[in-house]
This record gives sequence, C-alpha cells and structure tokens, in this order.
Amino acid sequence: MKQWFLLAGAITTEVAATLSLKAALNHPSWYIVVAAGYIGTFVFLTFCLREGMQIGVAYGIWGASGVVLAAVLSAAIFGEPLTAVMGLGMVAIISGVLTVELGSQKAQQTAA
Repeated sequence: MKQWFLLAGAITTEVAATLSLKAALNHPSWYIVVAAGYIGTFVFLTFCLREGMQIGVAYGIWGASGVVLAAVLSAAIFGEPLTAVMGLGMVAIISGVLTVELGSQKAQQTAA
C-alpha cells in the first residue's frame, strides 16, 4: 500500500513541476519550483520501486497520469484547449495503463 502513496507523490510532484513551467516563462523564480518538483518526482519514484512496485506498472501509471492530469489542469488553470480528440486520447492512455496493470496482476498470480 505504501508504494501507491509514493507513486501518488511522484505523480503530484511531476504534474506540479510541469504546470510550473508555464509560470516560469514570465517569472524565472518559478524554475526553483520546477527543479524541486522534478527532483522530488524521481525521489518518490525511486522509493516506490524500492517498495516492490514493478517498473512497467509504476512508469506506465506515472507517465499516463502525468499526461492526463497536465492536460486537464492546464485547461482548467491556463485556459488551454481540451478537445474531444484529446479526451479520446486520454481515454486510450488510461485504458492502456489499466490493461498493463491487469496483466501484471495476472503474471504475479501465475508466478505464485
């Protein structure tokens, strides 16, 4: 269970760092937040992997969640466009990650 909280920390810090890039364009002091966020991301991800989460699962969920959350939050915060085609792409990303997670669980059950 701890590994999931660590993964959530990695996702949160990565999305915060990514969104902070937009603020840093006009206010360079935000690059401190960007750097700290990305460093924090890899610290959380490292500890998540040390807790036993498989790299394919962790990276898939982290990457997909980051893409989806960054797109949705940039639309909400910065007014960037979010089209139906983008929404369809996000559904495809989430479906793919869920498929990888289900396959991982099945592989663990078979190996046990």
